[in-house]
Amino acid sequence: MSERIFEAFERARADGRRAALMPYMMAGYPSVEASREVARQYVSGGADLIELGVPFSDPLADGPVIHAAATEALANGTRLADALAVAAEVASEVPVILMCYVNPILARGYQRFADQLVGAGVAGVIIPDLPQEEAAEALAAFESRGLALVPLLAPTTPDARMAEIGARARGFVYTVSVAGTTGERGELDLAPVISRARKATRVPVAIGFGISTPEHTAAAADAGADGVIVGTRFVRAVGEDPAGVGKLVRAFGDALG
Repeated sequence: MSERIFEAFERARADGRRAALMPYMMAGYPSVEASREVARQYVSGGADLIELGVPFSDPLADGPVIHAAATEALANGTRLADALAVAAEVASEVPVILMCYVNPILARGYQRFADQLVGAGVAGVIIPDLPQEEAAEALAAFESRGLALVPLLAPTTPDARMAEIGARARGFVYTVSVAGTTGERGELDLAPVISRARKATRVPVAIGFGISTPEHTAAAADAGADGVIVGTRFVRAVGEDPAGVGKLVRAFGDALG
């Protein structure tokens, strides 16, 4: 499964794009069935990978737009099984990376959770509130099934810790562009953290948080990112016009050509 992630980054380069595009979406928003269609539009719009959020009541890494989407998805009755059904809708076409907070995983146990991911064709998982020091059991469960446990690196991560995390990274490293939560931002200084992350790991470096315009995606590629993750902008677009998100994905992807 995890090798598909690396292949997606390589394929983007082979197709003449400077970086791979990884749009984020919230499972169950604005409804479970609508989110399945959003995933299909992401694929038809040219997404190289998809980051799929599992709604959670206390998403500490997420800003107000994604938090509101998670709240609505939970109110719709969205559960992990629904998120996995969304993943299965497109997992044969592009690698799907599940973004899930740790509590729902602990409720099932890492082994059972990993089996569920495999069953849905998921390639990897991001657990933003799982510290490196507590990740050994998760890492073992996922690696034994060929799944990537994708770590996060931030501008505030010390060099020594960044190297430790980067050495254990699988799939790619999620490089956070700014301190704080997800959300659309204006000016971004991406080069310093991308450079530090690249020195710390041998896997692809994808940058996220604050990327909200095609110009941002182009700047991320110029700064050396292997992948660009766009979240809040797409979640907002889904809330405004779910039928039009494929065109927006295409616009962000074109900026990487």
